[in-house]
Amino acid sequence: MSQVTENNPATTMHQSRFHITGEAEAFLPMRASEGKPITVIGTEAIRATFDPACIEQALNSRGAPGVTDLVLNPDAHSGYGAPVGCVMVSPTHIYPGPVGVDIKCSMSLLQMDIPADEIADQRVRRRLIEAIVERTPTGAGRGQREARKSRRVSADLGAQICAEGASHAICEALGIPPEWAERCEDHAHFGHDGNVSTLHERLERLRAFNAFPNFESKMLQLGSYGGGNHFGECEVVELSSDPSLRHTAEVFGLADGRVAFLSHCGSRGFGNMLAQRQFKTLEGHFRAWNLPFPAGDRQLVYAPLGSPEADAYLDDMALGANFATVNHLLINALVLEAFQEVLPGTTGRLVYFISHNIARLEEVDGQQAWVHRKGATRAFPGGHQALKDTPFAETGHPILLPGNPRDGSVVMVAQPGAAKSRYSVNHGAGRCMGRKAAARALDQKAVDADFHAHDILFNARQYPIDEAPNAYKDFAEVLRSVESAGLARQVCKLKARFVIKDAAEADD
Repeated sequence: MSQVTENNPATTMHQSRFHITGEAEAFLPMRASEGKPITVIGTEAIRATFDPACIEQALNSRGAPGVTDLVLNPDAHSGYGAPVGCVMVSPTHIYPGPVGVDIKCSMSLLQMDIPADEIADQRVRRRLIEAIVERTPTGAGRGQREARKSRRVSADLGAQICAEGASHAICEALGIPPEWAERCEDHAHFGHDGNVSTLHERLERLRAFNAFPNFESKMLQLGSYGGGNHFGECEVVELSSDPSLRHTAEVFGLADGRVAFLSHCGSRGFGNMLAQRQFKTLEGHFRAWNLPFPAGDRQLVYAPLGSPEADAYLDDMALGANFATVNHLLINALVLEAFQEVLPGTTGRLVYFISHNIARLEEVDGQQAWVHRKGATRAFPGGHQALKDTPFAETGHPILLPGNPRDGSVVMVAQPGAAKSRYSVNHGAGRCMGRKAAARALDQKAVDADFHAHDILFNARQYPIDEAPNAYKDFAEVLRSVESAGLARQVCKLKARFVIKDAAEADD
């Protein structure tokens, strides 16, 4: 999609600053060449999609206090403070902006035992769409009240979920198979001191101060997608023909020619409230202390690790992350229930659940550092110490990368070369058009006809035009960047058969 930026003189100027080191690798020097340059993953065509605002945000973020490393992935585009599609490392500071307002926005994949031909009939797919929508509402403000077959979550259970994540007790209470917790990147997050009790106390204190006057209504959003780029998508699994990847696919639990379900959502309104409150609080501290914002951007507020402000943010991030985790697992349980209603006897298991808006404490260059992944997903290869005692210790964990319904999505596995990107890859294709630009440039009838031509159904009357495939970067070129740079290999392709999506604004 380089046509979006190729005639922009400012873009051309920025492109000339890249130092090319490989077919899909480059680096971007810091201003005045001070400090380690920015690592760039992307072919020439992909680098042309990095607009000037994205490059400026990358330079600003890399130059912020305590930041030692920054990576731009192929899906990078301008975001909140830092680019969406970047990895930012700091051993000394925590940054809320590079996590964003949709804390722990994530992907999950449910593999079912249904052969693809069982959903070939459009009437069957329509029944499945109806059964899912009856259980998992879509829309930015909607929750369980709008879905008559959803799971009701009380305020008390919601508080327990936010503090404990996908504990055995929570899974049993919501009808989630407890073994699914083992297929999560992190099934639970803890307080800044490593304790669950800290999160219980933090949440009680926030509620006592009336920080969440509508806490119960936010808990009623558990088991729902939201709006914007969040979705549920019925897939058919097409395994790679490479024999060396068959064992990996088996470990992942993928089944060739069978139906799977891919979900994208996060912490909904609850995470948004937590994040917005933190931004305002930290911005207030900066103004009170007369501290300059990094590069003059208030969206890059930060807190030094060990400070009360950092502890408060880490606790709030954990609360939002636990909500997001249970939200995904509940959605998958409800989706499986919907399939069982339409196609009795269906069984399913979770392949993986992995986030792309989170800060995690990891070992980087021999020291502990907070790795902020903003629209970037973790990519640990087989043998990585963090995967010890997990089902993926030998192979590496699944990487779930959504492209678009027309061009497909993929499951990948990291390679040792992922070390150069701080064990991270892009979280999808990445936008090449803003939402308003897409609405102006694209034709609704053509978008809907494209879906019809590919026999892909969707739940809405019209497919949201700002989420149309052509609003995103060329997914094949994005994948070529990842594979050419030696970050990951494709284990399977996911071919969309229907989409659950809402035309409302996104939570993020």
